[in-house]
Amino acid sequence: MKAVPKVNTDGLYIEDELVDDTFSGVVPFYAEPEPVVFDPDLIEQPEAPEEEVEPAIAGYLVGVPVPAGLFHPRFDLAAWEAYQDAVQETFPDLWTEGLSQEEIDELTKPKPEEPSELDLLKQRLAESEAENKRLAQESNANQLALMELHMLVLSVVTPDEG
Repeated sequence: MKAVPKVNTDGLYIEDELVDDTFSGVVPFYAEPEPVVFDPDLIEQPEAPEEEVEPAIAGYLVGVPVPAGLFHPRFDLAAWEAYQDAVQETFPDLWTEGLSQEEIDELTKPKPEEPSELDLLKQRLAESEAENKRLAQESNANQLALMELHMLVLSVVTPDEG
């Protein structure tokens, strides 16, 4: 068994499908037909088609490997058909990029790195040290104000004898 690309009718990659090792080429796969459901409440029941309706092609299994580096591969079905119709010595490029350059740029733009646990701890330590320094300065200012208040109280209680 090997995995081959499964593409939609536009040639855009959907997923990989497991197939026999000998599989090659391009083969269509079909949409599941809508089941006919009997509804006893309907007066007229849908009639079964007299002739067999061919199911719609939903996509293709592609036995041509996808080259590396494509973000959303697109298989060129028209180029494949032209290759099959004409005997060519060189195999055409059948896979192209299915995304626009803007979509690729959006996918590949650098993501902001989340800080590590160590970085978070360093940041918290720096914030704590800054807060500690602020509180120490505030405490010193409070002590100075308390000393001035004490001196003022002493000067009022014991007036200078002049």
